[in-house]
Amino acid sequence: MNYKINDFKELRALVGEPSELAKRKVISIIDEHCRKFLAHSPFLILSTADSSGYCDASPRGDAPGFVIVLDQKRIVIPERPGNKRMDSLKNILSNPSVGLLFLIPGMPETLRVNGKASLTLDPIVLEKMEASGKKPILGIEVEVEECFIQCGKALKRSGLWTPDSWTEQHSLPSGSEILAAHSRLPGTSVADIQTRLEDGYKNRLY
Repeated sequence: MNYKINDFKELRALVGEPSELAKRKVISIIDEHCRKFLAHSPFLILSTADSSGYCDASPRGDAPGFVIVLDQKRIVIPERPGNKRMDSLKNILSNPSVGLLFLIPGMPETLRVNGKASLTLDPIVLEKMEASGKKPILGIEVEVEECFIQCGKALKRSGLWTPDSWTEQHSLPSGSEILAAHSRLPGTSVADIQTRLEDGYKNRLY
């Protein structure tokens, strides 16, 4: 028996029609409300795909307002020091289409932005995103095509902002344990990786 859905008409019949509110909520600019949301958001998820459609989702975080608004159609995300894999950056060079999801701690609604990205070295833009006395390596400039608020059902169901629902840390494997198991780096212990992580968090955030 086939349990897969491969036809949009079948999918629409199953899910139903969106409300007029859902249809009309999408705008194509960063208006004053979106600008205020971005000014208070310290975290986003950047979704990209390469020319073959291979996808990636990457976290980006900094002080609230770290993503700057150039005008109603353009925003820029600072690229801080990382692991140098450049998954998102490589994808953008081959496929500029990106999706962004902005979060504000404690707020159930999220802001979704879709558009076309490019990589910029504009010194004036980079200077605006300076943090701890250091400019970002480069900027990810996004030309906004769609912008809309997402209702908070997912965050409410997940209890993301409800401390009572959070998993106790001691019951989870640590980041260093996971990295050690996945990388299998010869001659490197969990303690070695934990030391590297702690050093990076302390000395190489910017």
